[in-house]
Amino acid sequence: MSRRSLSPKKLGVVLVLGAWCGLYLFLLATDRTSLYLSSRTEWLVPVGGVILLIAVVGQLFFSDSSGAPKLTTKDSLGLVLVAVPVVVVLALPPASLTSFAANRRSSFASAAFVPSIEDISSGELDLADVAGAIRSDEVMAALRARAGAEVDFTGFVARRPGMPADEFLLTRFLISCCVADALTVQVRVVDAPPGAFKQDQWVRVSGSLYPLENEIVVQAAGVTKVPRPDHPYLNA
Repeated sequence: MSRRSLSPKKLGVVLVLGAWCGLYLFLLATDRTSLYLSSRTEWLVPVGGVILLIAVVGQLFFSDSSGAPKLTTKDSLGLVLVAVPVVVVLALPPASLTSFAANRRSSFASAAFVPSIEDISSGELDLADVAGAIRSDEVMAALRARAGAEVDFTGFVARRPGMPADEFLLTRFLISCCVADALTVQVRVVDAPPGAFKQDQWVRVSGSLYPLENEIVVQAAGVTKVPRPDHPYLNA
């Protein structure tokens, strides 16, 4: 058998494909998929890993290496750009979006999604459905009919300048595909222990819900610190 050799250009392609394949396997092994994708699209990671592995094997054993094309500066720059996301994901700590992003994202109330009136009227009240009621007068009317209902929400603490010490915005992000399309979901919590919770700290809030004209308020009966959920984002 003749010895096969990869040209510099194809070697670069193999290395980049292998890096992406390794990244997908890393996300699966460390259970970090939920930090980047919603539950409806997380299947892309194992499927993408398999496809990239097949591509690497194909380049190594079945690709024609004749001609030995050179690796030009333009080719090198393209490969580096494709590999940059791999380096960024591996270098950064496993963190979810925080209050810094919440102030720079569109709110869930500005999205096209409107909660179901039936869910609001009789179902268990969900943070995303409740916050989204601001978009629809009919849904808000159904929510007002349940004023005083007991709720139990989990999110992280965010504050606006000038907010009273016993208030904060319970915040969560909702994604339909990935973190790139994340929308901010917030309700105002009142009667919380003053100054007991720091910015971006994850908490569980139980209390009574009261819809106002342009926001949802939860009068806290209890607020407890909790670790960040394994799946920190809500799904549309």
